[in-house]
Amino acid sequence: MTIPLSGKDVASKIEEKFPGSVVESSQDNLVVKGNFLLDAARFLRDTEGLDLDFLNFVTAVDYYDHFEVVYWLSSLEHNHSLTIKARCYDRENPVLPSVVGLWQGADLQEREIFDLFGIKFEDHPNMKRIFLWEGFAGHPLRKDFI
Repeated sequence: MTIPLSGKDVASKIEEKFPGSVVESSQDNLVVKGNFLLDAARFLRDTEGLDLDFLNFVTAVDYYDHFEVVYWLSSLEHNHSLTIKARCYDRENPVLPSVVGLWQGADLQEREIFDLFGIKFEDHPNMKRIFLWEGFAGHPLRKDFI
């Protein structure tokens, strides 16, 4: 079991490095602006003492007025973990940067999110459906899917 890092403590470090990047933080997690996601993720992976070098999972949540993509990161060296989130407010064309370049394990998970929620990941090496066929109308995990 990993020791959870404080979202507030890590948020202050990210905010110091990338001013205006953190939307909110709590003891359990932090939310960054989508355009800062890749920089913040790289910072979390490469900063000594954080070393969040392992991506446990990526998932998404539809809150009707926005999508939230959730990343659970761990440090194998320090045995700690952190949950970081990014939001998409555009329901017609939700886009976030891909983290596949940082954690190869995000490859299939980002494709799953694209397939089921319709969130595109910029610069993903193979952004296409993984479960449903090309031409399938809609994204079944959206709350407005009919």
